[in-house]
Order: sequence, then structure tokens, then C-alpha cells
Amino acid sequence: MNKEDAIELVRSGEGYTLELKERMNGDIGKTFCAFANASGGKVILGVKDDGDIVGFKPNNSDCSRIQDIARNMEPSLAVYVESIGNLVVVHVPEGKDKPYAINGHFYIRIGANSQQLKRDEIRTFFQKENQIFFDRKANSSFDMDSDFDDGKFARFVEKTKIPKELPREHILKNLNLLVQDKMSNAGVLFFCHRVTKFFMNSSVVCVLYKGNKRIDILDKKEFDADFLSNYENAYNYVLSKLNTNFIIKGRERTNVLELPEDALREAIINAMVHRDYFSQGRVQIDIFIDRVEVSNPGNLLFDKKELGKISLARNPVIMDMVYRLNLVENVGSGINRMKRLCSEQDIPIDFEIGSDWFRVLFHRKVPENITEEGGQKGGQKGGQVLTERQREILAVISETPNISRQDLAKKLGIYPSAVQKHIEKLKEKGMIERIGPDKGGYWEVSDSKEKIKKH
Repeated sequence: MNKEDAIELVRSGEGYTLELKERMNGDIGKTFCAFANASGGKVILGVKDDGDIVGFKPNNSDCSRIQDIARNMEPSLAVYVESIGNLVVVHVPEGKDKPYAINGHFYIRIGANSQQLKRDEIRTFFQKENQIFFDRKANSSFDMDSDFDDGKFARFVEKTKIPKELPREHILKNLNLLVQDKMSNAGVLFFCHRVTKFFMNSSVVCVLYKGNKRIDILDKKEFDADFLSNYENAYNYVLSKLNTNFIIKGRERTNVLELPEDALREAIINAMVHRDYFSQGRVQIDIFIDRVEVSNPGNLLFDKKELGKISLARNPVIMDMVYRLNLVENVGSGINRMKRLCSEQDIPIDFEIGSDWFRVLFHRKVPENITEEGGQKGGQKGGQVLTERQREILAVISETPNISRQDLAKKLGIYPSAVQKHIEKLKEKGMIERIGPDKGGYWEVSDSKEKIKKH
């Protein structure tokens, strides 16, 4: 490796196979251990956390200490130390006799972090996965000329703040997306035109049901572009089918989604990251009148009593990609974060674990005038899910309760007859009521708990 290669590595940032350190410290041993238990990696000494190169000049004692740390691992490991300009690069190979331990502790690489595990946990992990990772396998069907989407790659580089001037091959290599000069499955998921060309099971399916049973389907969408687009499209679809509560305090109006948005994000991205891509099942999001379910194929890689306490990545390269995209707050914090966010909104959340699947359930608060079958009590029919236009109308009349139907039509740019149809639907759902005559009266907007009035 020359100095230019080392600097480009630094500029690409920390990740699954790269750690940057300003100097030798007590944590370097656990990094060696984590790399040996994962896919190997490099530790570069002489770099601050923000990527600023300050340099590191090792003495004979430093070099001996590095070798001693690796040799004293259980089992022993050989590392290669290279001085390049004012930097030191320690090459840590993937271990051949996993699992490895240091000072009696076991570590594995999760994203850009080294996480400690118990011996039984890490042995179970390797036994279940048989040390074969879907996302690290080379994909011989992918053609770099015809299948690679330059626009999606440029978008990823911009979002992750990787310097645009770095060569594409260098970036892909440092992201662990090239295997023997072929694109890995992880790279295919992120930078293909349409992912179902290569993996029919990698689409995300969203289904909207009437009521609380899997019987009457009101709407269904299947998203089958690239990984990032599928995540964004699925998330936006779910948001479009949920209700917004209008909370008015004084003269301020706040729109609050009925379920915590960040918890929904976490559930969807976790399902896509941790799913078993060797399974023929797909990530599925089911929206019922009383709950939202986010399900993915793949069992837990640890005992269910450890849920929320530890995290193991079935797809470590994919995890590294979403970590770089800042789609997860902290590696391993997803379960507890969802619990906390739901608790803050008083939303019940459950986790169901099957032999080969995992599911997150967000419980919705069903309005008193809506039956479990999705109709209105009293014999009237109609679902509680609002259309985008109905949500717009609610927002406008909540802001301006004395607005007329004619003015509402002008503001929204639609015909008065269309406004009237949406108004009637909202009345059927018990969401609005007209108080007083058409001239001089006002609208009253209500949620499932109380009526909110503005004069």
C-alpha cells in the first residue's frame, strides 16, 4: 500500500473493515479481535475521529506491543504492520479459527463498532450462519457496465459525504462491495436498476387491509427498485395510510402522526437489514385498522431473552452501508429505541419471534365510532384510513375553521364538487362537523378522544 492509497482509505471513513485511531490505546486489541471474528480489516494510526491526519511515529516498543497483542489472542493471530509516511497501517486478517478472544472476551464487528459477546453467543452465531454471509458473496450475474446505476451510486456518495473525486473502484473496494473484481450481493442491492432482476425475494410488500384481519385488501404495493429506494418508498407508503392528530395549544397547531415516525423508520430498516436473504420470504408491512405489522424472514441469531441487549448482524456489509447513510442511530440500539419512542406517545409495541421470522407490531388506537371490521358503528360503512386529499382538507379547515367550500376548493386547486365528496367522507368518519349555516358557521375537527374547536 502506498501513501495515496492510505489517504484515500482515511477519506472513505470508518466502517466494517476500517478503524481510525489517533494513537495506540487500550481498545486496539478488541478491534483486532473483532476484525478476526468478522472479515478482517485495517487499523490506521495517526488519524483523529474527524478524519484529520495528525500522524503517528511508532517506536520499537509500539511495534512489539502490536504484535504481542495479536499473538496473545486466543487463538494466536498474526498481523502485518506497515509504516506509510506519517501513518501506521495494521493489517488484520480474517481469522481461520473463529471465534477469537482477547483477555477472555469475545468481540465481533457490527458496522463501524466492535461489540463484545459471550462465548456461547458468538459460537451460536457462527454455527447458525455457517460463516456464509449473503451480502459478501460475489454476484456473477451482475454486469458493471449495464447493471450498475451511476445515479444511485452518486446519491450514496453524496449522502455519506464520501469525497466525490475518489475513484469509483476505490470506493466500492473500501466499502467491501467488490469480491474478486465482481460486485457483491450487497453492492447489487444498493446500486442496481431493479433488484428483482437478481433477487426476486428482495422487494418490500406493503398491504392495507380493511378491518383487523387478513381478508379484505384495500390496497397493495410492491417496491422492487434498489435497497434505499425501497426503504424510502415503503416508509412513505405507511405514512400516507396513517392518521394525523391535530393538537392545538393556544394559537399553535401541531400535526402528530398517530405512530412515532422514527420508530416506524427503525422497524422498516431493521427488517431490511437483518432479514435472511437466503430465504424466499420478503419483508412485508401490513396495515390494519388496529395495528401495523413489520415482518421479515429470518430467526434471531441469539436467545430471545437477549433481545434489546445485544445485536448480531446477519448481513454485516449491508449494516455498514445503512450506518454510513445514517439510517440507524446507533448500531444495536433499534429495539430499545422503538420501545422508548412508542412509550413517549403511549403506543403499545410488541415483538413476535418465530422459527424463521421476526415481527414488530405497533398497536393503533381505534376510534370509538369505528368497528374492528373497519366500518362505522351504527350500520354505516367506511374505513378510518384517510386519503392524502382528506388529510389536506383537515389541515386547512383546522387552520381556518370558517373557510367556505368554494374557498377550500380554490385553495386546494380542485373542483367544489370534489371538495363536497371529501367533506361527506370525513363526516362519515366522524372527523369533522359543520356548526352553523354555510355563511357565518365554522368547521369543528375532532380526533378519537376529544373535539377541538376554533372560533
